[in-house]
Amino acid sequence: MTTHAALTIALLCAAFTPLHAQPIGEVDTVFKFIGPDHKIVVHAHDDPKVRGVTCYMSRAKTGGIKGAVGLAEDRSEASIDCRQVGPVSFVAPLPVQEEVFSERISLIFKKIRIVRMVDAPRNTLVYLTYSDRVIEGSPQNSVASVPVDRALKIPLQ
Repeated sequence: MTTHAALTIALLCAAFTPLHAQPIGEVDTVFKFIGPDHKIVVHAHDDPKVRGVTCYMSRAKTGGIKGAVGLAEDRSEASIDCRQVGPVSFVAPLPVQEEVFSERISLIFKKIRIVRMVDAPRNTLVYLTYSDRVIEGSPQNSVASVPVDRALKIPLQ
């Protein structure tokens, strides 16, 4: 395999891998005698298809014995704020709506998600965070937007 082909495959794999969370910080909210404290955690999520955009999400993390062994169910509350942190460019054309991150927040049934939506008439990227369950989701959500310079049209699929 040539170096060019290997680089192309690596870039394509990177473009379609899920968004990874980078821990920024945390604060304790409830002291627990046994196991870790309940806390609020803040993570940064770089959009894998939009260079120059990072979303910061805060959410509750359950501690205690169940939290320590991974059996706790985290609360459905989360907040998101997304910012342009560098020059915006697009790895590939974007669908109108796409999940860019999900993480399990209970042993089996619950996930927290970040979905990117494109508001084409306003040339704006809209990010929504929410949690869902197999049986019943939560209406609690948070939304953030990143306007893109009108000179750079958002490419759509």
